[in-house]
Amino acid sequence: MAATRLALFLATLGGVGRWPGAPGTWGTLVTVPLCALLQEGGFLVLAGALGVLTVVGLWAADVASRHLGHNDPREVVIDEAAGYLVTMLWAPPGWLWLALGFGLFRLFDIWKPWPVNWLDRRLHGGWGIMADDLAAGVYGALILALLERWGPLGGA
Repeated sequence: MAATRLALFLATLGGVGRWPGAPGTWGTLVTVPLCALLQEGGFLVLAGALGVLTVVGLWAADVASRHLGHNDPREVVIDEAAGYLVTMLWAPPGWLWLALGFGLFRLFDIWKPWPVNWLDRRLHGGWGIMADDLAAGVYGALILALLERWGPLGGA
């Protein structure tokens, strides 16, 4: 029972996933300042945090989904945190990039272009909850990289 409580706490990011409205947006939003702190430590710190968050998220999301009796419960938002960190993994530091990454990640997480939608439909349990957000994060990371390299924000 203690493991289930811990999994629910982690999967909902301390209860953020239970806030009213759009839990995925709240879960991503509370990750923005954490990401800013992680970026100060450099790529390896951010990548390490992403790895830990992904492993913990796989377990917590799986336990939470079984406990809540739903394949992808709305209140489970640890996947949004991990997906946002993927978006920001190679992004330059700074609030402008953090905000752009937030918008791009939410766009791809909601829109779910292929293969994000395929992962969302085909995988179940912890992998089913986490994989589509990690893939949405890759799309966000690619667009940020293009903006940094060739966009009007290059060097911002």
